[in-house]
Amino acid sequence: MCHHFYFCRPELIIVGLTAFSKIILHLAHLFTNYEIYLCIMDVNFSLPDIGIVAKQFLREISGRKVIAFHGEMGAGKTTFIHAVCEALEVADTISSPTFSIINEYTTTDGSTIYHMDLYRLRDTAEAIGAGVEDCLYSGNLCLVEWPDKAPSLFDENTIHCYLKSTGNNERKLQIKL
Repeated sequence: MCHHFYFCRPELIIVGLTAFSKIILHLAHLFTNYEIYLCIMDVNFSLPDIGIVAKQFLREISGRKVIAFHGEMGAGKTTFIHAVCEALEVADTISSPTFSIINEYTTTDGSTIYHMDLYRLRDTAEAIGAGVEDCLYSGNLCLVEWPDKAPSLFDENTIHCYLKSTGNNERKLQIKL
């Protein structure tokens, strides 16, 4: 049996984990069979505030490149990613990649962002065939919905974000390392 601990108290927030911290967390998991996550952001917000939260989110992920978004259908993953892309000043039309699997956007400063939706994929092999792995290892920012469809493609440096609806136009966002 594996237990999960989430450290979300402000005094335990760690944005950039040192190698030593990662080793301690790994050893804790090995010897106790506990999954330990550090939560670097835990916020409730209403949809009118999504732009503010998207900017805060970008500060918290501090240059990380692969961001996996988890949440039920209708939790707001695509809507939040749209707000993140707007905060990054994407010059292209931002849309859901549900049918295309991968959308490539360019920001006003020329950076590339990949927005992926793996919902329609069956497994990792299909994700690789669709080009997901190439995007993930491109060095560009990758915002991925439904990462559970191909979990082996996401390494330990992936930031995992959990979105859920908490009421009428209200959402909860947690970022876990």
